[in-house]
Amino acid sequence: MTLFLVIVALTAALPWAAAPAARRLAGLLPPREASLVLAAAAVQLAGGTTAALIALFHVPVLAGLEHMDLGRVAADWPAVVPVSCVAGVLLAVQAVRLALAVRRHRALLSRAWTLTGAGTADGDLVVLPGEEAEAFALPRHRGRAGRVVVTEGMLGALGPSERAVLLAHERAHLRGRHHLLSGVADLAATVHPALGRLREALEFHLERWADEAAARAVNSRRTAATAIARAALAGSATSTAVSSGAPSGAFARGGDRLLSVRTGPVPQRVEALLGPEPVGPTGRGARTVALGLIAAVVISAVLALGLAYGLHEYVEYAAPRAAGR
Repeated sequence: MTLFLVIVALTAALPWAAAPAARRLAGLLPPREASLVLAAAAVQLAGGTTAALIALFHVPVLAGLEHMDLGRVAADWPAVVPVSCVAGVLLAVQAVRLALAVRRHRALLSRAWTLTGAGTADGDLVVLPGEEAEAFALPRHRGRAGRVVVTEGMLGALGPSERAVLLAHERAHLRGRHHLLSGVADLAATVHPALGRLREALEFHLERWADEAAARAVNSRRTAATAIARAALAGSATSTAVSSGAPSGAFARGGDRLLSVRTGPVPQRVEALLGPEPVGPTGRGARTVALGLIAAVVISAVLALGLAYGLHEYVEYAAPRAAGR
């Protein structure tokens, strides 16, 4: 039982060490691959944390299913009752936080879609009236196809080529279904506090992914960099005059926000666009990526086997007692 508890503790503590490692690994990859690695890491680490809590919680539950005296179980494993109670409370908290996160995100989408009714639609583009400079990708919702939402203020702040960058950027978000990756990271962050850093890193790489797609669409990295910088400056200049009914009321709510050309650390994004197009890692960087991915698989396999061992240990313990009733 002691070994089982150690393995479970390591599984629950793993995200504190793995999240920084995943962020560093993603920094060696092009934006698309970095985004996929971060989203996968978020799912894996959140799933491992939940599995560890379930493993801690399952002993009293299985004892009840076997109609065993919990006092006899506690006599052999003194820590099982308090530890299982803590695990049960944490699982309940996780469930509530997940439900609230899903509800908050759905409310955000509903509010944003409601605001599009005041705009002028042209294909997948919706232009909202108002001086605030804002633009965001509005994903599919309740059977309605995704849209690119832009305010008149944002269009007026950009030149023709920069508008092309803006639209290409937001369409890249929709085409790549980036909202799904972002949503995965948001939900993972509700499971374990350490995974909030992965969400921040993923947001940056998703924006970089869309930036690179926009640069290819207009065939000019410098034009893309200029458009990103100007859009961010225009949005910052008008954000202080936001009213409750303005587009930003839909863009961000309760910590959630829709993917926009203005999100993420803009200076780093502009600097990246002024450099060469990113390619996959070579040499030492490629070896680091390969070793990192192999290590992740090996650690996950070892911890999964450890949790399976815990269940086997309980079955070995419970079988003779169940037979002797």
